[in-house]
Amino acid sequence: MVATEPHDEPAAINVEVAFALPQRQRIVALTLAAGTTAREAVRCAELGRHFPELPASTFLEAELGIFGKVLREPHKHVLQPGDRIEVYRPLLIDPKQARRQRADRSSDR
Repeated sequence: MVATEPHDEPAAINVEVAFALPQRQRIVALTLAAGTTAREAVRCAELGRHFPELPASTFLEAELGIFGKVLREPHKHVLQPGDRIEVYRPLLIDPKQARRQRADRSSDR
């Protein structure tokens, strides 16, 4: 019988942090310690340097997702190698309200 070594977790992982405005986007590649959370990765990405016109709270309090799936507890979600953390902008207008406004404008024509 052959004994196997326990599988060690990697000391570091590579991830990306993505944020976009309508006119531009930025994807920051990071190498972080294994066990880093999604919220910690956003802080490490220093997105405020790339978007100085936005308040820091835009990034620190934003909803986060991984490959399009919203994270319920980004401060607890431990990242996996290759994850892409998406920083979501707050909605400026409720989508239902926006559809109503478009419908009202088209019916006035």
